Amino acid sequence: MKMISACVIGIFASLATPISAVAKQDIVASALEYKAGKTLCEGWHAYDQAVTGKRPAVLIIHQWTGVSDNEKMRAHMLAGLGYNVLAADIYGKGIRPQPPESGKEAGKYKQDRTLYRERLLAALDTLKKDDHTDPSKVFVIGYCFGGTGALEVARSGAEVLGVVSFHGNLGTPTPQDAKNIKCPVLVCHGADDPYVPAAEVEAFKKEMDDAKVTYEFIAYPDAVHSFTQKNAGSDNSKGAAYNSRADAKSWVSMQRFFKDALENSK
Repeated sequence: MKMISACVIGIFASLATPISAVAKQDIVASALEYKAGKTLCEGWHAYDQAVTGKRPAVLIIHQWTGVSDNEKMRAHMLAGLGYNVLAADIYGKGIRPQPPESGKEAGKYKQDRTLYRERLLAALDTLKKDDHTDPSKVFVIGYCFGGTGALEVARSGAEVLGVVSFHGNLGTPTPQDAKNIKCPVLVCHGADDPYVPAAEVEAFKKEMDDAKVTYEFIAYPDAVHSFTQKNAGSDNSKGAAYNSRADAKSWVSMQRFFKDALENSK
């Protein structure tokens, strides 16, 4: 196991989250191997060892380059808020592609949603079975490629308390699967995201409305794709860029969404 120093969360100091509180926690984190069928995966597990007993949990689905420092940072932050966290590995151990190869790897799962769901649900099952997890109180969140994945978990009919997509693609080849959704959905979207056109947004809203899903769609002004990713740069004209305001606001919205779902589950 590996103890993570408080300094690793310094890059997120601008977020509206109790960083000072997180720094005082005894966060333990390490790589975690698990199987998805015959594929060996290596996710990232984080929890606060000062918290006793089972607790709510969060599954994080990574962006297109696989499990990275971004997901590890988020796992640390969520662990500091009292959650048991697993950053899932969709691609498999050692597969961490960089652009343009990451686009090809992500595309493989977007084109084969059955395979994507298999990898997603294997990670979810691993998290639910972990000794620190209250399996009745599990959330799923995802970034970019992972935002699409979080929505696919919901469409699969998985028993979770809620899913959150951060700047993810919203489309699906099987919109009828929305009828399987058993939890509320939160979508945090860049209002100027060129990779998620207005038609895709409207189709998603219709999909949710037709299936009578409880969902919230928040569009952040002046935000494009990847608005939570600091390594995306600051040039909106490239279509993907970090936006500190949207990042902070969406993190607060996620925490409120979790709180509401937990209260409604009592």
